[in-house]
Amino acid sequence: MASFGRKDKGDRPTVLRKDRTGANPITVALIAIVVIGLICYFGFAKNNPFSQPFQFQAVFSSANSIRLSSPVRIAGVNVGKVVKVEGQEGTNNAIVTMEMQDRGLPIHKDAELKIRPRIFLEGNFFVDLKPGTPQAPTIAEGDTIPAGQTAIPVQLDQVLTSLQKSTRRNLQVLLIELGAGLTAEPTAAENAEQPPLTQGKTAAEALNNSLKYSEPALKNSALVNQALQGVEPDDLPGLVRGLAATSTKLVGSEAQLGDLVVNFNTTMEAIASEQDAVRESIALLGPTVKNAYASLGSLNEALPSLAQFSVDFVPGVEQTQPTIDAVTPWIAQATPFVSEAEMGGVAANLQPTTESLAELSAATIPTLTQTLNFSQCVSKVLIPTGDVVVPDGAFTTGMSNSQEFWSALVGFNGESQAFDGNGQMIELQAGGGPNPVTITGGNINAKEPLYGNSIGAPQGTKPAWTSGQTIPFKPNELCSKQTLPDIAGTPTGPAD
Repeated sequence: MASFGRKDKGDRPTVLRKDRTGANPITVALIAIVVIGLICYFGFAKNNPFSQPFQFQAVFSSANSIRLSSPVRIAGVNVGKVVKVEGQEGTNNAIVTMEMQDRGLPIHKDAELKIRPRIFLEGNFFVDLKPGTPQAPTIAEGDTIPAGQTAIPVQLDQVLTSLQKSTRRNLQVLLIELGAGLTAEPTAAENAEQPPLTQGKTAAEALNNSLKYSEPALKNSALVNQALQGVEPDDLPGLVRGLAATSTKLVGSEAQLGDLVVNFNTTMEAIASEQDAVRESIALLGPTVKNAYASLGSLNEALPSLAQFSVDFVPGVEQTQPTIDAVTPWIAQATPFVSEAEMGGVAANLQPTTESLAELSAATIPTLTQTLNFSQCVSKVLIPTGDVVVPDGAFTTGMSNSQEFWSALVGFNGESQAFDGNGQMIELQAGGGPNPVTITGGNINAKEPLYGNSIGAPQGTKPAWTSGQTIPFKPNELCSKQTLPDIAGTPTGPAD
């Protein structure tokens, strides 16, 4: 078999081996070209075409020379770039689409964006992003930040345009007239209309004198500003976020806002026409606020009791639903029971009795009132009086009035026993003796002195009579309100 090849030095032909294979040079060249192209793309573009970057939009009142690929920065660090700028349909606003890196996320719904120049005298611009507060929810991809949360810088040409020659001349005239108004001496007619404190003084001097009253005013203003910050740290930011949300909703309501301004102007004109009444109302506002402050103080003192009542009332409220659940089956069973077919006749027969019971209940109220008065008389007057121990000197038993009363009844019962058939009786015998006794005055209801004789010489009266002493009694007042009688006085002095 013939063979093809080249000859070596020994003039022997070299045979190519058919079992040795390799990569096709064309394929290798194509792969190399693709790899080199990818390396060049990633080296210059620095983007991953297979990734899905986070994009969102923001509405600005002006694009302000912002361009594609302008950086988006957070605290001076590049975290994204501008990928699209377009106008907002129906407005003069611009919609800027931005692409964010992962290190610039998350972005919250209260985020703020501002277009700023990179150098002082303007130049390339960038978007300064404040990502918002952690308390606010985060935005999703494709969301739009409203114009109320964006801002653009004031450019140098705008400042220069505001200070044209006519404007500067008017500003000079304003300063000259302001200086003249502050330093001009008042006329006699002007002094006559001024209070004594400012008479004869220029406007500047009057303003200087007013500074002495600024301390309490500034103090109260500081208190108001402190109160406006709220109680919790997030109160004021929450208020700002709420106002921002309200302003955002009002952006698309220019016609309604115009009507509001017109109506507000009409309202102010109506108030101006009643300026005398408004002036009187404002004069009375101070005392009204003072009285309201006192009322609020009383209300503040009552709030702890109300709070405690609310806390104590909670268990009852918690048991309301279980009570309703427990009563509902009973009501379901009781409804057929009291129907006309079951208890209707009995209920009709009981109606007159119920009316009589209602009248009896109404008539019982005065009786219960008198029963209450009697019970209070017993508990507040009779029982305390009966519990008093009367000091009788050597004859003191140490027992209370009520106990001695019942002991006296037992003694009378023993004295009344008889040994004949005439029944019970108390036999008394007038005393006698060589010692005369005279009883006068005191609580003895006798117009003339009482005379008698005693076997022994009297040592005194137990308890002693107190001449002229009477128990205070007010017949027009309830018994429960009467003064307790003083029956525990110490006996002193011999008997009369």
